[in-house]
Amino acid sequence: MKQFLDFLPLVVFFAFYKLYDIYAATSALIVATAIVLIYSWVRYRKIEKMALITFVLVAVFGGLTLFFHNDEFIKWKVTVIYALFASALLMSQWVMKKPLIQRMLGKELALPQQIWSKLNLAWALFFIVCGLANIYIAFLVAAKYLGQL
Repeated sequence: MKQFLDFLPLVVFFAFYKLYDIYAATSALIVATAIVLIYSWVRYRKIEKMALITFVLVAVFGGLTLFFHNDEFIKWKVTVIYALFASALLMSQWVMKKPLIQRMLGKELALPQQIWSKLNLAWALFFIVCGLANIYIAFLVAAKYLGQL
């Protein structure tokens, strides 16, 4: 159920994008993300940090997209999220005593410190690659091709 809720706003976004335009899709994304957040709070009495950060970024970048009627803002949202995740992982590697990935998964996995560091760097690299892939798709692939999804 959690995975369904995580992907629901994305499905709503693409459906509205296909049926209408980027601005209707952006509005629908903001509303769907808010509904999922509210549902999570009502159902589980808990909101995960990642869900809250995602909502704030969706609301800010989506709001800027709608206010300025410029789709560049919503295109940058995903890249900014990935950059924040990569930055947090890298900063934890160099500033904190434990890598962030170890703090998150340390109770489930028992690994040597060197492996935790490599795993942390691997996840940071993954988010950097995802951010670059988003830039490529959002800005270099023609919007008419995205409209055919």
